[in-house]
Amino acid sequence: MRILLVEDDAHVAGALSEALERFGHAVDHVATGKRAVEAAADADFVLLDLGLPDLDGQEVCRRVRAASQVPIMVVTARSEEVDRVVLLQSGADDYLAKPYSTRELIARIDAVSRRTHGLAAAQEPPADTTPPDVRSAGPLRVDLRTRQVRVAGSPVELTRREFDLLAALMTDPGAVRSREELFDEVWDTHWHGSTRTLDVHVGTLRSKLGHREWIQSVRGVGFRVRVPESTAPGGS
Repeated sequence: MRILLVEDDAHVAGALSEALERFGHAVDHVATGKRAVEAAADADFVLLDLGLPDLDGQEVCRRVRAASQVPIMVVTARSEEVDRVVLLQSGADDYLAKPYSTRELIARIDAVSRRTHGLAAAQEPPADTTPPDVRSAGPLRVDLRTRQVRVAGSPVELTRREFDLLAALMTDPGAVRSREELFDEVWDTHWHGSTRTLDVHVGTLRSKLGHREWIQSVRGVGFRVRVPESTAPGGS
């Protein structure tokens, strides 16, 4: 990790930096609260001593936390419970009372890092694992590779032309596809049959998908896929 060490005593900072680097961490050292607030955005972890010449350590903690979720561990000689509570309320993830051993310092840094990074990972939205050849809209999934269609997990049997029409509409779910585009893509550019065949296939698709709202007509333009309200999250 890249650790930001905030310590105004050069001798203490040198010894701490050496110890942290022995355990594989990169260390950036600053000696003032103002520099700490500026540099925190580039750090993976902040080790903050409260005795700073320009800003109170608690204020540094509040300012860093207001701009970043970087883990903060405070090193303090203050032993009263109220002081520790105020530190935690100011945004610190942990505190270490002086005097302390290097072994305890490293162990606490590792523990705070595991806890905070694990929480951040849990809060991230799940990655989209939909295969590139699967198109989906709500509970509707169209697998182009296997030419299978499912609604809420249940298979839907379609003819070749019905599948091609649905796949064309699912190219960009929600976008309107013109009648001309659908004829060119699903039938061919030289189609001379009745234009009613498109309406017939749309009607059949609506029936097989189980809801008319799956395919919405846009007057004078064409059609688009629309997730029915009764199947959308929060629908009845």
